[in-house]
Amino acid sequence: MVVLNRIYTRTGDDGTTALGSGERRPKYDLRIAAYGTIDETNAALGVVRLYLSELPELDAMIGRIQNDLFDLAVPEREGKAERLRVLSSQVERLERDIDQLNEALAPLTSFVLPGGKPAAAYLHVARTICRRAERAMVELGARPNERITPAAVQYVNRLSDFLFVAARLANDGGARDVLWVPGQNR
Repeated sequence: MVVLNRIYTRTGDDGTTALGSGERRPKYDLRIAAYGTIDETNAALGVVRLYLSELPELDAMIGRIQNDLFDLAVPEREGKAERLRVLSSQVERLERDIDQLNEALAPLTSFVLPGGKPAAAYLHVARTICRRAERAMVELGARPNERITPAAVQYVNRLSDFLFVAARLANDGGARDVLWVPGQNR
């Protein structure tokens, strides 16, 4: 259980922030940037949920994902039992959710442009933020002495796929998708 008695601590006034392990890093550190981008994804999903009253099952899926994103941002502690992290079973759940949502959709005949209904448009925003988080995580994992679990990268990769399919579902099952028309404005 997390207990937050004070919201400000002043410890970040020097331009550093603490990881869950207690280690302090500069706020521009790539790990902090990756965590922050996951947080942005989560915030965008909070906005999406404002528009999902007609899709309670999708809202519940996104609620689970928001919780997973907090699990993702808790660093592992070396030499100690891992607290929270994303597991391959969570990736598999995302895949099942994608398959379930996709069953109701007609196959695509073109690329989809972000837009349509508000929930779909915000899902596309969340998808692009998620892709940015994935890029930061992969870059971080390529650095010496930085560890990103394969399941964490897989989860974020799969999440962007989920968000794409969810956007189509939110667009009246794809009926309100905005399709790309190659060369339309030539």
